[in-house]
Amino acid sequence: MCIRDRTNIKAIRSAASRLKGYVRETPILTSPFLDEIAGKNIYVKAESLQHTGSFKFRGGWSAISEMSEKKRKNGVLAISSGNHAQGVANAARAFNTKSVIIMPEDAPSLKIANTRKLGAEVILYDRLNQNREELGAQIAKDRELTLIKPYDEPLVIAGQGTCGLELAKQCKGLHISKADVIVCCGGGGLTAGIALALEQEAPEFTVRTAEPEQFNDVAKSLEAGKICRNHSMSGSICDAILTPEPGEITFPIMKKLCGKGFTVSDEECMRAIYLAFIRLKLVLEPGGAAALAAALFHSNKIDCENVIIVATGGNIDKETFTKALTNYN
Repeated sequence: MCIRDRTNIKAIRSAASRLKGYVRETPILTSPFLDEIAGKNIYVKAESLQHTGSFKFRGGWSAISEMSEKKRKNGVLAISSGNHAQGVANAARAFNTKSVIIMPEDAPSLKIANTRKLGAEVILYDRLNQNREELGAQIAKDRELTLIKPYDEPLVIAGQGTCGLELAKQCKGLHISKADVIVCCGGGGLTAGIALALEQEAPEFTVRTAEPEQFNDVAKSLEAGKICRNHSMSGSICDAILTPEPGEITFPIMKKLCGKGFTVSDEECMRAIYLAFIRLKLVLEPGGAAALAAALFHSNKIDCENVIIVATGGNIDKETFTKALTNYN
C-alpha cells in the first residue's frame, strides 16, 4: 500500500474509530481579553488537556492499536524529547506492551520522569553529538522493537488528524465557517493530520504553522517549496517542537494544504504561557504556546477574523512556569 493510501481522510476516520472511548475530546476555550489583544476572535483548542498532557497520545494509540499481536508482544520504540514519549508509553501500557524511549539528555526533567513513571525504559542521548535516528535503528534491530516515529509515520499522522475531525465538528457548533487554524509545529505530523481532516470537513479553514525563531524549518520549507533543514538542534525553550526538518511524508501534505507559517520568539511564547493561564486558566509549555503567541503578537499577518489555536501541550516544569508567571505579566 502506497503512502498516499495511508495518509488520507479514510485513515483518519479509521483512527478515530480505534480511539473512540479512549481519547479525550478536548474543549475549545475563549476569552474576550485574548480577542482584544489580537484584534481577532480567538478560539483555543486545549490539547494540553489530552491524556499525558499533549496531542501525542492520539498518534501513539493509533499506531499501537493497529499493530499485530506479535509486534505488540515484542514491544515498541519511540524517539522524543518528551510528549511523543509519554503518549507512546501510556498507550503501550494500556496494551500491556513494553516501551523503550530514546530521549535527549537536555529534555525537561518532568518529561523524563513522567515517561519512566508510565512504565517506559528511557535511554538518554546527546542531542548535539549523537544521531538519534541511527541510535534508534540500532536498538530497534537489536531488540526487535517496532519503531513509532514521532511524525513521519502514516498511523501517527492519522491519529493526530483526529484532532482535526473534532475541531471541525466543534466549529460547526460554534457557527464558524471560515478561519485560520494555527498549529504549533515540529516535524508536521499534527499539522499534516489536521490539514487532511479539514480539507474534507472544513475546506474554508486554512492551516498555518507556528515555530520558534532559528527553528522555523517548516516555514522556510513552505516558502522555498522544498525541505529546508535547521542549522542547530538546541537553543530554544520550545523543546517539544525542535526538529531537524519537516518529514518526508508530512511536508508534501503541508505544501499542498497549508498557508504561510509564523515564527515566534521564546519571549513571546513565555508571554503566551502567562496569558493562557491568567485568561483561560490553561497551563501550556513553551512549544505548546507557540500558536497562541503567533495569534496574539503577529495578528497583523492574519486576514481572517476567526483564529483557531491548537494549544498542543502543557508539560512544563515548575521553574519555567514560575518564570513565565513572574516575569511576563
